[in-house]
Amino acid sequence: MGVQAVVDRRSKLSPFPKEWPEWLAQDSRWHSVQRMVASRHFARSALLSKFLLYIVAETIEGRQSEITEHQIGVRVFERAPSYRTVEDNIVRNYARQLRRRLADYYQNEGASEPLRIEVPVGGYAPIFLPASAKVPAEEDQQLPAVIDPQSEPTNSAAPHRGVAALLRSRWRWLLLGPLLILAYSAALVGITWYTALRFHARPHASTSTAPLWAAIFNNSTTSYIVPADAGFNLLEDVSQHPMPLANYMEGGYLNLPLPSLDAHSAGDLRTQQFTSFVDLQIVTSLERLPEFNPQHVMLRFPRDVHLEDLKNANVVILGSEGSNPWAAIAESNANFRIVDQGEMKGAVVVNSNPRPGEASFYMSHWNEPAHETFAVIEYLPNLAGTGRLLLLQGLDVAGTQAAAETLLHPSAIATILRRATRPDGSLRFFEILLRSTSIQSNAMATQVIASRIY
Repeated sequence: MGVQAVVDRRSKLSPFPKEWPEWLAQDSRWHSVQRMVASRHFARSALLSKFLLYIVAETIEGRQSEITEHQIGVRVFERAPSYRTVEDNIVRNYARQLRRRLADYYQNEGASEPLRIEVPVGGYAPIFLPASAKVPAEEDQQLPAVIDPQSEPTNSAAPHRGVAALLRSRWRWLLLGPLLILAYSAALVGITWYTALRFHARPHASTSTAPLWAAIFNNSTTSYIVPADAGFNLLEDVSQHPMPLANYMEGGYLNLPLPSLDAHSAGDLRTQQFTSFVDLQIVTSLERLPEFNPQHVMLRFPRDVHLEDLKNANVVILGSEGSNPWAAIAESNANFRIVDQGEMKGAVVVNSNPRPGEASFYMSHWNEPAHETFAVIEYLPNLAGTGRLLLLQGLDVAGTQAAAETLLHPSAIATILRRATRPDGSLRFFEILLRSTSIQSNAMATQVIASRIY
């Protein structure tokens, strides 16, 4: 397949021009990449060819700083501008394939090429080396290695001066590397020591909670941790317009009226991913659990959650409907439900089927500095019954904190969890209603006041 055929295939993707700028044809690096994409190593892979053509063209035009994983995803793989690289690894996967394909090409068809193109590991901007230069080793490729295009003429001798500067730069890195590693290690030790003092110690595996964490963080199913959307909560408060899940899923928060805010602040609230410090502490504690497996657990912001996630995965939801709308659908069939009172009057815990001694609802005076608050821990099936949902939510931030602390240090609920544990060690679904005292948004003296085991 010829070069023109590759260009014709490439033109199907809107981010690419049907014809590249004519001046590119005067650059030896562009000649090299054109021969490469016409070779058998690339001719049958349109996406790899597009990937390579894009990063080389951007580099020749002096835009190495714009060659990012996100930008490649949008311009080469037609991902939406809002897509998140932490959830979609298509660029990283293709980059690995591209590096292997480049190595194969230079060992076979490209063995006589006067110029080598390398894509260093840890980045996506290519470097150009004369064929006689040593191929960068894997460990070298972890270092920044981009040749300044402003210092390179566009003739075939251009790479030599750039390579010399590159090699000098790498020697400086090799000499300074150990010192930087020592400094980094010292800083890391300091941070670790501070964190150990500031936050509670690593939660130990408890016999009462072990079945719960084993089910939530099992290695056969993806698990999501979904913290609260604090920005959405503020949008509701400022606009005086509570928003149900259906509107939230459609991005309705982007259109809430915010007449009291300037355009910049309003834009930040509508688009930025804000969460609470309490939720950060909870996520940190969950990550330190022995059952936590980072290969199967993902942190996902509520605005990026999809309905299918609550059907196909295990999900930990932090916060109630006002700050995490997904809690509403997750607890739709629960006995204890946190329900907004409307007109921005706060929320109450509704007890659908009160037992003797229980109230039908529980309300918090959330606008007082020190007040009684309530929280719910719910362990329920996901929407398809194929996984588990764990909800930690309160009438305010202190309530959510109380729910998490009770579950992470479960002495207060050990009896309930033992009753919920089956003979085979698995756990029945359950709900626990808690009462706590909120002092300046910090939970104190938390107690269990009701529970259900299914």
